[in-house]
Order: sequence, then structure tokens, then C-alpha cells
Amino acid sequence: MEYRVVDAFTDRPFNGNPAAVLVVDGPYDEAWAQRVAAEFNLSETAFTRPLADGTRELRWFTPEVEVDLCGHATLATAHVLTELGVEGPYRFSSRSGPLTVTAEDGRLWLDFPSRPAEKIDAPEGLAEHLGVEPLWVGRGGTDDLLVEVADEAIVRGLAPNLYSLRDIPARGIIVTAHGDRYDMVSRFFAPGSGVPEDPVTGSAHTVLAPFWGERLGRTELTAHQASARGGDLLLRWRGERVHIGGHAVSVATGDLKV
Repeated sequence: MEYRVVDAFTDRPFNGNPAAVLVVDGPYDEAWAQRVAAEFNLSETAFTRPLADGTRELRWFTPEVEVDLCGHATLATAHVLTELGVEGPYRFSSRSGPLTVTAEDGRLWLDFPSRPAEKIDAPEGLAEHLGVEPLWVGRGGTDDLLVEVADEAIVRGLAPNLYSLRDIPARGIIVTAHGDRYDMVSRFFAPGSGVPEDPVTGSAHTVLAPFWGERLGRTELTAHQASARGGDLLLRWRGERVHIGGHAVSVATGDLKV
């Protein structure tokens, strides 16, 4: 079985967020898929297969768990299908409902549900675990915490206690601020899901787009995830949907021994 590793939300190899993608012909064992994801040990491994209704099933696994939504691995999957000569737009059935990826202006655009965050009281220990005092805390529909801090320098300089951060009840923690060159900068930590820090997180921007869109009074936004690898995203906030645009580049192919 062939696999491909794709760097998503970048046009240069060894930047952005890597995902492994496997295009399979039919049903497969979930436990096998989880073991494959653990073997690759990337933040996400994506599996896609054709369905009778003409769509494709798409599932995402971290090294430890299956997740409901993953942006960069969806982008990587669409990129692989393009390389294989499968014509788009790509319509996927997923645990987060129907998802579509289209090509426009040299980018692939994800059509994802918008998941605004609602303000909550900060969970106990959050500031201590992150090492910074939040300005605002909310919970988004992906079960992520959204944490606003004072400025971009704080986002870039964060060094949270990833061991104790696992105790925070959330899929992951998005830390964000208004950017100097971008409308927003962010980082994403999900040690409880087996991903200490995700390099570029498409699904987090379904929370970030409505948050910063309301703050800035804008529907077209630029975003940068300030991990060590880094990645850029274009966002179109369309009420109940968020369109996320980015590039991707394949960096490896191989045969999985199954």
C-alpha cells in the first residue's frame, strides 16, 4: 500500500505541518489504522476511501487517538488526490459532516464548519501551565480552548509545561494574539491528544476566524501559526462556514508493508 507524506500550509519542503496520507480501496480495521498512525508518529495520518454515493470517507488519527476534524491532513489528502489524477472538487464525508476542498488561484481551499468560541472562566491551573496570564478564554466547537494573550511576542515566546497541560480538559489549547504582519498569530498545544505542539492547525482556524473576524470587523483574514516550522493560511469567514486556503508539497512516498 502506497503512502505519501505531505507538508501542508507551505510551498516549501520541511515547513508547514507534515501529514501521512493513505488512499485505500475499501473498508479497513480501525485498530490497524491507529497502529499505522502511531508508526508514522506525525501529528495526523489521514485515510481516505471512495463511498457508494460518490464522496470519499476521510478519517484522521494522531499517534494516540482518532480526531473529529483536521485541516492540514485534509489539505494534504486533497493534494495527494490531485497528484494521483483524481479530479476535484473533493467531497469528503467525515465525523464533522461533509467537507469540500476546491482549487482556486493556485491554492487548495477547505470548506469547514465555523466553530466560534464562547467565553468561559479559565480552567484551574491554565495560566500556570501555559506560563502566561490570559486576557480572554473561550471554548470552541472542536472542544478546543481559545486563549488570547497580549501580543505576538508572547505567543512566539511561550514555553508551556506540556506535561501538566495534559490535565486541562480540552482537545487542545489555541493561544493567539493580533499579529504585527498578520491579522492573527497562534500556536496550538494538544499533549492530551498525543500532539505536544502541532506545527499548523487548520481546524483551530475554524475557531480563530470568527473570533478575529468579529474583533477586526473583517471577513477576509491572514493568519500565521508561529511554531518552529511555521505556516501561513488565508481565511474567508462566511458565517457558518470558514474557507481556509493554503499550499502543500509532497516530500516522501513509499510502500507500507501490511
